[in-house]
Amino acid sequence: MSATSTLTGPGSNAVGSDNVISVRGLKKHFPIKEGLLQQVAGHVRAVDGVDFDVPRGTTLGLVGESGCGKSTLGRVISGLMDPTDGGVYFRLDGDDRTRLDELLAEPEDARSSAHQQALDELRQRHQVDRLKGEAWNEYRRNCQVVFQDSFSSLNPRQLVKDVVGRPLKIHNRADGAELTDRVVELLESVGLGSQHLYRYPHQFSGGQRQRLSIARALALDPEFIVLDEPTSALDVSVQAQILNLLHVLQEERGLTYLFITHDLGVVRHMSDNIVVMYLGRVAEHGPSQAVFNDPKHPYTEALLAANPDVEAGQEVERIRLEGSVPDPAAPPSGCRFHTRCPVATPDCGWDVRDVLSLLEGRSEEQRTLEDLRRHSPFHADLTFADAEVAADVARVVEQQAKEPMREAMRVQQDGATLTFRFREVDAVQLRRVGEQHDAACVLNE
Repeated sequence: MSATSTLTGPGSNAVGSDNVISVRGLKKHFPIKEGLLQQVAGHVRAVDGVDFDVPRGTTLGLVGESGCGKSTLGRVISGLMDPTDGGVYFRLDGDDRTRLDELLAEPEDARSSAHQQALDELRQRHQVDRLKGEAWNEYRRNCQVVFQDSFSSLNPRQLVKDVVGRPLKIHNRADGAELTDRVVELLESVGLGSQHLYRYPHQFSGGQRQRLSIARALALDPEFIVLDEPTSALDVSVQAQILNLLHVLQEERGLTYLFITHDLGVVRHMSDNIVVMYLGRVAEHGPSQAVFNDPKHPYTEALLAANPDVEAGQEVERIRLEGSVPDPAAPPSGCRFHTRCPVATPDCGWDVRDVLSLLEGRSEEQRTLEDLRRHSPFHADLTFADAEVAADVARVVEQQAKEPMREAMRVQQDGATLTFRFREVDAVQLRRVGEQHDAACVLNE
């Protein structure tokens, strides 16, 4: 792990930094189709506006609960999926990165033709989903992926010689005896050897198959490797071997890693910098030691407290998260974590969907609750069967709502109609809370 690395973001002053990958405003939404004609009824916002940089020769750890969007983000970055909006930029130097951030800061409807032309030129040269021809082939050679399930990612009908050597054949880098020699070199670099050339993937253990996946990823001498939970399916002792192997390869080859995992112990061992994701957005990012020693977002604190193997720099109180992860098709307003946050405030973004979650399952007002889904997030007028039912609903909401939600909410009854009003807040943005350390929490404002 490099001791000199820094995490640079849109607000960084490190103009001279050399980033292999820069992510700006990245979104990936999946359509929800319903009915006989499969009309689009909404979108699952798997990744919903993400920004960060990956400096050359460092490891960026991407952590979060299952379903937070980290694997989808890794697939978009590696070019396996196209983004819905925003972009992934390859080999932006300091000047180009600064210029890109200046251009993107201008609202789209206020951009002049010269402004838009400059932005388009940068995108054509660096944005991954716009690269064509040799530029695209160059990115494919220099961005490789090691998947979580090594068994399904290796062709069971091919010999190791063909599995590891396939990238070399596709990109016309080697053939015949030269190809075999090159495959043997790759196998030896990951702790295997020529005796494994003519075996099939099913003849190897899980750790050995992951070594084969790493060897295949190294075949084209890439600059950047996306590691999508490469050790989560392995025994603890084998995990340590694979992590040490990845560390040695990085030192020898100057590799840059995006390390996706839910294991904070692993990410602390491997990463120079950390990005914590929750429900499609970045909750916190910064240097590894800063995030572990002084977390600035309650979600990060909850992840640390839930992992007894991680020793934080300060005493982290045991935090028990309540409820489940909200629907990514209708994420909460303000801070997306506020529905489960133990230190939420009235300014965190409570809205009428929080009322819906409290009343879910009460059959007498299901039709009215469906109407609630179509209202403005911070204002809803709901009419029930009669004044008694409306009063009962108001009483349930008052009794079950958390204290900060009650403070942010105003409920008025007019006969059978209840009017809900909430404080209107914008989405909570990342703010600088330390040296190269950002967090998206109202407690830091």
